[in-house]
Amino acid sequence: QVQLVESGGGLVQAGGSLRLSCAASGRTFSSGAMGWFRQVPGTERKFVAAVCCRGLGIYYADSVKGRSTISRDNAKNTMYLQMNSLKPEDTAVYYCAATAGTQLNYYSDLVYDYWGQGTQVTVSS
Repeated sequence: QVQLVESGGGLVQAGGSLRLSCAASGRTFSSGAMGWFRQVPGTERKFVAAVCCRGLGIYYADSVKGRSTISRDNAKNTMYLQMNSLKPEDTAVYYCAATAGTQLNYYSDLVYDYWGQGTQVTVSS
């Protein structure tokens, strides 16, 4: 059974940093992709970042580009999202997602087969 477990969310002041982690169990996704999405209640889930293709492909949403770094540790089957210079508009539930599929549009939540339960990130002004 595949499980994705996020951790690292919390409350932080604007300008601060957080590192989110997503630990996968049950299978590896080194050839496919792991990604982060976020959602504010009442709105659609939005792409944040993804890493694919054994780390050769890295993608960011414009809203976090330059402030965030996605990485993965294949030995630990874990993905990370380092977020810096956080803004109140980064407040959301952050979800980890994974797919073993290759050559997909990793910006779309539709291509991911597995999802974590989410971790809340709150940025105060």
